[in-house]
Amino acid sequence: PRQITVKKAIFSILIVASATFSPAESITRIACVGDSITFGATVKDRAQNCYPAVLGRLLGKEYTVRNYGVNGATLLKKGDRPYWKLKAFKDATAFGPNIVIIKLGTNDTKPQNWNKADTDFEADLRTLIAHFQKQPSKPAIYLCLPVPVYQDRWGINEKTVTEGVIPVIKKVAKEKKFPIIDLHKALTGKPEMFPDKIHPNAAGAKLMAQTIQAALNKKQK
Repeated sequence: PRQITVKKAIFSILIVASATFSPAESITRIACVGDSITFGATVKDRAQNCYPAVLGRLLGKEYTVRNYGVNGATLLKKGDRPYWKLKAFKDATAFGPNIVIIKLGTNDTKPQNWNKADTDFEADLRTLIAHFQKQPSKPAIYLCLPVPVYQDRWGINEKTVTEGVIPVIKKVAKEKKFPIIDLHKALTGKPEMFPDKIHPNAAGAKLMAQTIQAALNKKQK
């Protein structure tokens, strides 16, 4: 009888321990917020080779990385496809991420967006950050500088990326003490990774993932 009691006690302790240290709680959830470059448009075998998928493999089983990139998405609320109005925005929020990687701004450079609401870009960026910060998961925020634009297309242009978007992201990151992931620098001088001059191919997506992984590892040290 005493032996049975001891066994029951040990069993009870194991049950409590398994409930207290649930494997799910040890998983770090990463939400990749972005546009078609995050989504992986033009990437061959996109589901496997987009940057969030590659990043998930690089980081390993202790992380769950989800892709919330949408083709044509803008950070600007007055843009032609505001991220705020998309299902991905709701899904990224509901995911309860521990880390949010924001890579928006490329589509905002289109004249119909930037020329109409360029002064709103900083305010909208701050609002997006505040939205995620107030979530129960209290995620860490990483701000990405957009990848280079190798040819002006669809209104997307390098001049506005470098002179408009990037300075604002840097300003907000510095003030908020958020880490910057410089994807612009990482992919500069690599036009061969951009078949349509705007979107990285699988090799470019892999380089993005590696650059982001390095930034995450540096922050966690």
